[in-house]
Formats: sequence, structure tokens, C-alpha cells
Amino acid sequence: MNDLYALAAQPSSWLALATLIAMEIVLGIDNLVFIAIVSSKLPEHMRSRARRIGIGLSLILRIGLLFTIAPIIKMTKPVLVINDFGFSARDLILMAGGLFLVWKATNEIHEAVDPNERAHEKEKRPRGFLSAIGQILALDVVFSIDSIITAVGMTEHLPIMIISVVAAVLAMLLAADPLANFIHRNPTIVMLALGFLLLIGATLIAEGFGFHFPKGYIYAAMAFSGLVEGLNIMARKRRPRP
Repeated sequence: MNDLYALAAQPSSWLALATLIAMEIVLGIDNLVFIAIVSSKLPEHMRSRARRIGIGLSLILRIGLLFTIAPIIKMTKPVLVINDFGFSARDLILMAGGLFLVWKATNEIHEAVDPNERAHEKEKRPRGFLSAIGQILALDVVFSIDSIITAVGMTEHLPIMIISVVAAVLAMLLAADPLANFIHRNPTIVMLALGFLLLIGATLIAEGFGFHFPKGYIYAAMAFSGLVEGLNIMARKRRPRP
């Protein structure tokens, strides 16, 4: 307890906490877009519950991972070497997550542009509640490991990391339903969100191969695209109906 009081008395601790919370919230945007897309495939009465359960379980998962920081840090060491190019466990996880996102977004885009086949696929393989939760958790593992490795480089204090994760997940819980409902009310946003998932998936694959893209550029591009689509929505609403 004395250590916590001493930590709270340090201005650097509050600065690290604020920075980590902001970083976790920004990184959570990727998760929220994916959660909105996955939950939209469920029956309407299940969507909000799926989002809450998925995000709640992701909090438990992230806190559990924080207590295994040492093994996670070791994930940056090469475990596979191909032609003098080393891949760490983190690289392999990022590539697997990126490939999953690319596959998921491509599949959803294909269903969106071919409504007849989409209806046929719905009859053939209905979406399951547990399947949606599993997909949310699987992708959260990818983003959690990456954010934890980044967080370790910013602070060595576990309480600061835990508080930042809890704050970010609470923000995700508050934003999940409004974001999903907004996407559902505006069908054109769905295609934009799927484009975001493709971009994020490609970025994860590139990072797995050692090519680092500053997150600021990616989120700036996403924000600009969202702004343009927002203007389009406003223009459509103000256009006189025939």
C-alpha cells in the first residue's frame, strides 16, 4: 500500500497513466469497429449482450496478460528463422491476426455486394452467439499483446498499466452500443468500416514482417475518411425527398 501511495505522489506516474489511457483508448477503436461488424450479424436482441460480454471478457483477458508480462516480453525474441529473417512469437501472432482481419473483412464485403448469395449463406450457416464472442476474444488477444509490449516501454509499474486498461475498457463499453447503432442506421458506414478492417489487417501483417507504420498516419486516414462519409450522410439527410 505504501508503494501505491508513493507512486501516486509522483507527477511522472500521472503523466504515464494519462498517456497509457489515451493510447489504450485509441487502440480500442480497432476493436470497436470489429465488434460492431461481428455483433451486427446476430439477432437484434442478442447484439448488445454480445458486445458487453465480449468487452467484459476482454478486460479479464488483458488483466490476466498483464500479470504475465515477463513471458510476453520474451515474445519479441525470434523463434522462427527463414532466409536469415527472424520471426518472433509476437510477429507470428500479429500476422495471424492480420490475416484473420483481411479474411473477415473480405468475406463481409463479398456478402455485402452480393445480397442474393448473402441470403443463401445466412440460411446455410446461421451466426452463433458463442462464435461472435470467440471472434471478439481472438482478435483482442492480438491487440492486447501488442499494446502490453508498447505499455512496458512507457512504464514499469503494473498498477498504472491495470488502471489504464480498466479505463480504456470502460470507455469501450460506453461507446460500443452507440457506435454499433450508428453503423447499423447508416449502411454506407458498414463498407467504410470494412475498409478500415482491411487496412488494419494489412498493417498487422506488415508489422509481422518487420515493417512499422506509425499509428498516427493510419488513424488520421481513418478519421479523414470518416469525416468525408459524415459529410455525405449530412448531405443525404438534407436532400429533399422526391
